[in-house]
Amino acid sequence: MDMRTSNPALNKKTFSDLPAVVGEQAMTLQGTVNKTLILLVLVAAPAIYTWSLVGSDPGQLVVLLVGGLIAGLVFSLVTVFKKEWSAVTAPLYAVAEGLVLGGISGMMEQAYPGIAFQAVALTFGTLVMLLVAYTSGWIRATESFKVGVFAATGAIGLIYLVTMVLGFFGVHLPFIHDTGMFGIGFSLFVVVVAALNLILDFDFIEQGCNAGAPKYMEWYGAFGLMVTLIWLYMEILRLLAKLRSRD
Repeated sequence: MDMRTSNPALNKKTFSDLPAVVGEQAMTLQGTVNKTLILLVLVAAPAIYTWSLVGSDPGQLVVLLVGGLIAGLVFSLVTVFKKEWSAVTAPLYAVAEGLVLGGISGMMEQAYPGIAFQAVALTFGTLVMLLVAYTSGWIRATESFKVGVFAATGAIGLIYLVTMVLGFFGVHLPFIHDTGMFGIGFSLFVVVVAALNLILDFDFIEQGCNAGAPKYMEWYGAFGLMVTLIWLYMEILRLLAKLRSRD
C-alpha cells in the first residue's frame, strides 16, 4: 500500500526500510500519543520564556528567535535523516520551535490582544475534531484524499518558496499577504490544507504501528505530528491577524 503523506517527516519511505518488531519494542499509538504530549510541553516551556521577553528585552528576543529558527531547521533535518536519533533530536526540535513560537506569538499579542489564545484554541480544537472524525471513520485517508492533500501542500510550498526568492530581489506579492479578500481566502485555504495533513499523519502513524515499527519511531511519529501542528498554528495565527487588521 502506498503510504503517501505530504508531511516531509512522514513520507511513504519512512517505515519501508525498518525492521518489523513485536512486543514491548514495537511502536504503539499510545506511546506516540505520550511522546506527543511530552513534545507539547517542551514547546510550551521555552515559548513562555520568549513571550516574556517581548517588549522588555528585544535584543535577547531577536537572538533567541534567530537561534531557534536555525536550530529548529537543523534538528528537523537530522531527525528526518536519522530516525533512530529522534528520541533526542525531536525534543531538541520542540524546544527550538518553542523559542520561535513564543516570540512571534508575543509580538502578535501586542498588536492584537487575545489573538494567541484564539490561535491555540483553534489549533487544538481542530486537532481534536479531526482525531474524532478519523477514529470514528467519518474521514478516511483514501488514496485520492492523500493525492489531493499532497498536491495542495506542494502547491502552497512552491508559492511560499517563490515568494521568498522574489523577496530577495525586492519583489513582493502583496495579494498573498494583504488583508483583502484574496489574501484572507489564501490564508483560509492554507489553514484547511494544514489541518487535512493531520488526517494523513494519523493514518500514517497507525500504519506504522500495524507494521510493527521499532519503538523509537514513536518519537519520530510525535515529531511528525508536531511539524504539522506548528504549521497549522502559525497559519491560523496569520489568518486571525489578517481578519483583526480589517477591524
